[in-house]
Order: sequence, then structure tokens, then C-alpha cells
Amino acid sequence: MTQPTTIANSELILGGQRSGKSRRAELLARRWLDSSPAHKAVLIATAQPWDDEMRLRIARHQADRTERVPGMQTAEEPVALAEALNRLSQSDTLVVVDCLTLWLTNLVMPASAEDGQHDFASDSSMALASAPIDQFLKALSLASGPVVLVGNEIGMGVIPMGAQVRAFVDTLGRLNQDVARACSRVTLMAAGLPLTLKDTA
Repeated sequence: MTQPTTIANSELILGGQRSGKSRRAELLARRWLDSSPAHKAVLIATAQPWDDEMRLRIARHQADRTERVPGMQTAEEPVALAEALNRLSQSDTLVVVDCLTLWLTNLVMPASAEDGQHDFASDSSMALASAPIDQFLKALSLASGPVVLVGNEIGMGVIPMGAQVRAFVDTLGRLNQDVARACSRVTLMAAGLPLTLKDTA
């Protein structure tokens, strides 16, 4: 993967599954940590271990991160993302959010405590997501240090059959656009390769 050259004050990294999104965020965090002994990095993890497969996936990501970026701390926050960013952002701290897509899923399709299955999003749950999204965008604008955001680009595939799934894809697309406008750099990942879509850093 191409080594990041500079750290933007805010960068959105988009891509499909296994496109290299998280790896690029880790490279940025490692470069930030290596640039000064006073620097810190923290990952806000939005994933929830709702089934055995997800628990294994989270454990694998944790092990990989520990090996690749041993100095990065982890804070788990599946829903209250704005509050976590407000609390953790400091001028000497790079914050990685991985990922916005799971955060939106947690907001509009919360998993059942009984079986870990997600309820389909409803129009009312989509509407309820607008306030947390606005709060997060405000927290991003007020962040004291650099912020790296990871999210999925899922709007380039087959159009979903169900209205509720289409509503989720639409909401995620709007979230990605809002965050892209707020960030000084936007990077699209494909096959482990970065393509810069925006850079005002």
C-alpha cells in the first residue's frame, strides 16, 4: 500500500470490504506516532460482537492492530460517537473511527439482545439518526487533533430489493457525503490502493 505522505486534520477513507481502508488508517496512525514521542493515537471501535463470527472478526482486527500499531489505544463506542470524539480528541492525539457504517447500523438497526440479529431499518429509525449525525458532524468540526474516519462505499453495487435496505443505503450515502464535505481529505480505497478524491489539507 502507498505510504501516506502527510497527516490531514481530518480524512475520510472510503472503500468496499477488504479494500484496505483500515490498513490505511493504521498507517496514518503509525506515522503520527512515529513523528513525535509526545503523540498519541486512539481507535474508536464501533463494532459490536453480536454473533460468533463477529466476535472472531473483532478479535482478529484487535490482534492485527496490536501488531501493526502497538502504541494505539482502543475505545469501544457503538452509538455515542460524538461524545467519544469530544472526550478523546486532543491536539497531540490522532483519533481513528472505524467504522462509520457500523455506527450507522447500530443507530438505525440495533441488534437484538436475545439473538444478536439486526432489525430492519424503519423510516422512523432513519429519521432518528439525523440528530446523532448532526452531533457527530459538530464534534468533528470542533476536534482539537487529527481525525481519521473509515467508512464503506456500498452504493456502487446491485440496487437492493427491499425498501428498507434501500433506505439504509440512501442514508449511508448522505452520511458519507456530509462527512466528505467536512473533511479536508477524502481517500477512496480499491484493492489496497488509495485514490485521492479531495485534498485541501
